[in-house]
Amino acid sequence: MQKSRPYYIMKLIPLSLLLVHFAYFGYSAGSNTVSSPDGTIKLAITLGKSFSYSVYHNDRAIIAPSVIDMRIAKAGNLSGNLLKPKIKTRAVSEIIISPVPEKRRKIPDVYNEVTYRFTNSFGVTFRVYNDGIAYRISTFLKDSIVIESELAEFNFPSNDVLYYPQVVPRDNQDIYHTSFEEPYHIKHLDSISAQSLLFTPVLAVSAAGPKFVITESDLEDYPGMFLRSSEKMGLKGEFAPYPKKEKILDGLYSQRYVSEREPFIALSKGTRDFPWRVIMIAAEDKQLPANDLVYRLASTSRIPDVSWIKPRKSTEEWIISSNVFNVPFKSGVNTDTYKYYIDFAKRFGFEQVLMDAGWSDNNDLFKITPEIDMEAIISYAKARQIKIGMWTLAMTLERQLEPALDQFNKWGVDFIMTDFIDRDDQKSVDFYHKIAQACGRHKIMLMFHGAFKPAGFNRTYPHVLTREAVLGSEYNMWSEKATPDHNLLLPFIRMTSGPLDYEPGLLSNGTKAGFRANPADVMSMGTRTQQMAMFLVYDSPIQFFSGNPSQGLLEPDFMNLLGSLPTTWDTTIVVDAKLGDYIVTARKKDNNWYIGAMNDLTPRELSFSLTFLDEAIYDATICEDGVNADKHASDYHISTKTFRKNDKLTIKMAPGGGWVTKLLTK
Repeated sequence: MQKSRPYYIMKLIPLSLLLVHFAYFGYSAGSNTVSSPDGTIKLAITLGKSFSYSVYHNDRAIIAPSVIDMRIAKAGNLSGNLLKPKIKTRAVSEIIISPVPEKRRKIPDVYNEVTYRFTNSFGVTFRVYNDGIAYRISTFLKDSIVIESELAEFNFPSNDVLYYPQVVPRDNQDIYHTSFEEPYHIKHLDSISAQSLLFTPVLAVSAAGPKFVITESDLEDYPGMFLRSSEKMGLKGEFAPYPKKEKILDGLYSQRYVSEREPFIALSKGTRDFPWRVIMIAAEDKQLPANDLVYRLASTSRIPDVSWIKPRKSTEEWIISSNVFNVPFKSGVNTDTYKYYIDFAKRFGFEQVLMDAGWSDNNDLFKITPEIDMEAIISYAKARQIKIGMWTLAMTLERQLEPALDQFNKWGVDFIMTDFIDRDDQKSVDFYHKIAQACGRHKIMLMFHGAFKPAGFNRTYPHVLTREAVLGSEYNMWSEKATPDHNLLLPFIRMTSGPLDYEPGLLSNGTKAGFRANPADVMSMGTRTQQMAMFLVYDSPIQFFSGNPSQGLLEPDFMNLLGSLPTTWDTTIVVDAKLGDYIVTARKKDNNWYIGAMNDLTPRELSFSLTFLDEAIYDATICEDGVNADKHASDYHISTKTFRKNDKLTIKMAPGGGWVTKLLTK
């Protein structure tokens, strides 16, 4: 893959090391093996009547023989002629420099690769890393092609336990229409119905030992990959067929729905690379939240100048319905309320205020709500050096794209959200690229809601700072789904595919017994400190504070600490973690360190050493669950302390609790 020089440091491999790398490729008639650079992962490739692969971790199978195939109209199948392929290998050791570092600025990209080129104009490339494997199909055909199907098998040697979200069918709607926001099911593979349509990432707990996540990367001009259970004790990819007919359902949040689909999945150019099929492998739970394999596999940045991209923290008023209090004006979607948010943002270190749904007619971005004086809000924000972000309905933005972006430029708006896409067939995937390219031309940052997982999109378009595809804070308005148990699965599953917009920071908090879904006074299930810890544990270069600013003004110490947390990181270390139970994440920004810990509904005490710190003295500000947080979830305690490298910490977390510290060098 050609590397874009501004974001890469190339490392030359000495001849002696190159000879060692060749030892990781093995060949015999009809089968080949490729090992990871450290030798812990082995990929076995078999060519016969079909093209299949197997994956081993420490010589124990975690993926049983699984077939790769693709069928193209008039060109036939990939497996149609597997004789005498041309085979190329290479060993790569590079450093990717991320312009918007979600986990780390310098990303090692080290792998062994083998590429097959067949006489029928198909090819397959495999990469084997120390933390996973990936493969992609390529074609070398003239003119345009019709892809009828793709076979992507992930067969297991045992009845593994899977953690997966699945599509909930909507009445009288296409099965592939989903917001990609569902809780996780935890079942053995043989208990999953063949009727269940799973969306990725999906986590498997292997009887052989490691855990692994199945997902994809570099998704472009092609539908996203769903999964279904198969008769072979495994999963197989399923892809939304190409839309033949669409209908518009008008309403407050108008959308395009597919009413009829074609008998094929994609129309494309004949010579191209298809998305990577990715398996991230972790011997220890803590390796999954730190894994950035999906980012490494994605296409390099298409934004030549990234200097205008400014990650930040923002307020968000939609979840609490702008229900501020202790104010002399009527709260709501109006000028006075947004000025109040701007003052709050300025006081506590938030760089942006998002104007969510309601600032305009959802179906016409130029029909501004009468209670909104946009010029007054823009002027007020500019005087206080606060940026304004804008919500848009995806269908409306597409229809009014260039005029709307011109208007945002005139207002000085450099960030927008677009919402309610809820599909990942080829046409909707193309929409993401279209909007990202347009926003890039206008130097406007972007976030997608009602969206599928990032799948490496954030590397190709670094101004697309984050994405939803997560059951997050808004679900507290109407359900009990956003539990601490759910929150403790997200770093190990959803976050492996890229940044997520959970929108934490709720300042009304309840225990499991005391939680109530109440849109008039939205609370989290879990403690106040867990809400703060999410800003450090969850990857997102733009973090949205969804709490009530009126409550925040009553607790300035808490808000000053929260407002001081960065959103991008030079280094990330997951100190300790257990899937679904707890996580402790340490992040470095410049010379300072930040540690966030989150806990499920079991009270917990953890100890760890600060071995990762530099040789310095650190002044620490600590926010921890209060002594009564098990009964009153909003109870917290803020203190200060001094730390040095190798000091040992013992932290206590209440049920659904958290722990946060900011360590500043003296």
